[in-house]
Amino acid sequence: MLTQKAKEKVIEQHKIHETDSGSSEVQVALLSEEILRLISHLKKHPKDFSSKRGLLRQVAKRRTLLAYLKHESPKRYVALAKKLGIKAA
Repeated sequence: MLTQKAKEKVIEQHKIHETDSGSSEVQVALLSEEILRLISHLKKHPKDFSSKRGLLRQVAKRRTLLAYLKHESPKRYVALAKKLGIKAA
């Protein structure tokens, strides 16, 4: 789980407007940070199946949010995918 300071940093980097804390871009960025953290954890602990299950759930949630964003605003989707280094499909 990300610390409060890490979350604030990610929100600050990806917010759309001043009071934004829950837009699709922010949610995808937070999920991406958490996914990266879990991947590094699973490299050290490959038999931690509950963490692996959580990772798969977060990847699925991020995929759903990205599909929504792609449908609503393709320009924002491409910009976010490029910024986070995610494959834009």
